[in-house]
Amino acid sequence: MQNLKLPIMINPRKSAQRRLVCDGFFEVSGMTRLLDVCTPCNEHMQVNVKFDVDDLGLNVITGTGTLSVALICQRCTESLIIDLDIEFTLSPAKNDEAAEALPSYYDAIELDENGEVNLLELVEEELLLAIPLIAKHEPSKCQAPVDSVWGELPEELEQPNPFDILKKIK
Repeated sequence: MQNLKLPIMINPRKSAQRRLVCDGFFEVSGMTRLLDVCTPCNEHMQVNVKFDVDDLGLNVITGTGTLSVALICQRCTESLIIDLDIEFTLSPAKNDEAAEALPSYYDAIELDENGEVNLLELVEEELLLAIPLIAKHEPSKCQAPVDSVWGELPEELEQPNPFDILKKIK
């Protein structure tokens, strides 16, 4: 099997009727929003996308992919390499009403004016959602101690317990 460059724009209805399976790659240089957030370790991202029609007659797009990226560890500020694994199940929708009518186990993806989906943007958005909110090394691999504290902690002031007055009432 050859490694083919995937199409950027694709018609999900026609592809689902043909039960199309796309196994190929995207060039990461085309994912500008992802490049603003992290540094990819590879020039290409391997992606597998399947188009199908489910039991309800809905067009369904399922896919998987993995990309290694470099982020900054929020604990030690050193470089951190992680794998972003994506897995998605979507159903195309023409408008908001159609998106709300979809079963809850499908996420909606909006069709453009030609009834097509931008597959590159779809994969890029899934990658952005896969980036951890706080990127950090495993505690054993991090340069900074896990229980480190920055700055001085204020000394606790000895204050009377406000409930001591209730003891006097008894």
